[in-house]
Amino acid sequence: MENIALIESFSEFKDDKLIDRVTLMAILEDVFRNALKKKFGDDDNFDIIINPDKGDLEIWRNRVVVADGEVEEPNQEISLSAARKIEPDFEVGEDVSQEVKLIDLGRRAILALRQNLISKIHEHDNTNIFKYFKELEGDLYTAEVHHIRHRAVILLDDDGNEIILPKDKQIPSDFFRKGDNVRGIIDSVELKGNKPAIIMSRTSPKFLEKLFESEIPEVFDGLITIKNVVRIPGEKAKVAVDSYDDRIDPVGACVGMKGSRIHGIVRELGNENIDVINYTNNLQLYITRALSPARVTSIKIDEENKRAEAILKPEEVSKAIGRGGHNIRLAGQLTGYEIDVFREGAEEDVELREFSDEIEAWVIKEFSKAGLDTAKSVLEQDVEDLVKRTDLEEETILDVIRILKQEFED
Repeated sequence: MENIALIESFSEFKDDKLIDRVTLMAILEDVFRNALKKKFGDDDNFDIIINPDKGDLEIWRNRVVVADGEVEEPNQEISLSAARKIEPDFEVGEDVSQEVKLIDLGRRAILALRQNLISKIHEHDNTNIFKYFKELEGDLYTAEVHHIRHRAVILLDDDGNEIILPKDKQIPSDFFRKGDNVRGIIDSVELKGNKPAIIMSRTSPKFLEKLFESEIPEVFDGLITIKNVVRIPGEKAKVAVDSYDDRIDPVGACVGMKGSRIHGIVRELGNENIDVINYTNNLQLYITRALSPARVTSIKIDEENKRAEAILKPEEVSKAIGRGGHNIRLAGQLTGYEIDVFREGAEEDVELREFSDEIEAWVIKEFSKAGLDTAKSVLEQDVEDLVKRTDLEEETILDVIRILKQEFED
């Protein structure tokens, strides 16, 4: 058989670890049968024998001998005189097998056939890569920075697979250089065309959960269970943990002596502040713990509307709310309850919405987002602190304070 580049190229594929011998032979046969269909109109009467290890290929066309001048289907039948040129003793009605040389398909067909073969191999590779990473969704993964773009960082793993870390799935403080190793979770895997798009995330709560599994042996072994994780990436996170073994302190085990165990996780997350709390079925206690580091005096729960009112000493309120309202927001997400914070002795307080005739609704909403729902809660804050905690201008805040003092304090 002619030494054609297509056959020589078998060696490029037979050593590919993603393709076993049986699969490779099936791909090769499919490619050649498609070429035969284009050339002869049908491939049912062809036998294809492939040895990809040696690069051998044989194609045989089987036809029936008919009398001269009676050939109606040239691909299925052969005239007696043509058959006897192959073997002189053929008779009408007998089967003839004749080898088809690749060169008989034509140069353009051979080039198209090779391209089709390469395409099929890549398609098979992409399918395997898709299946492999699909099973890794939600798992930790490490890859190296290959290219930094405006909207994403392109990573490559040890096998050369491309992984995308979009900007919105990076922690705000993340800064990468080419060659850096990056850890995250495989967030999603999709087929775009025939190519798998593998997306990594460092902002998902699942990433923090997997870091706990990776860094804390008791979590990995199942002695400590992570009940819930909520995050504001790069800022603050809350993790509720539990243990069925009374001898284990789940919070102490996760944090470690002087924070030794959790320090690596905090560093990985760009110094994200992580509160680890004991999970409990006692809802009042759970919400109380969720509001830490603030100390709660008492809690009133409205289970029907999923709301809770936390009463705190005045000096504890700012801790409960946290910078930018992060603490109270995460506490609500962790427990599934909308939490309102009130100061002790605030019975004489007045809610800001009572001033809607004098203060615009969007301004009241800005204060509410910062956990400031009452007149006293605003008046007890410094103006500079209010500017930091809200998106309001100092002049607007001063106008509000003036209105509250006139209407409330008088």
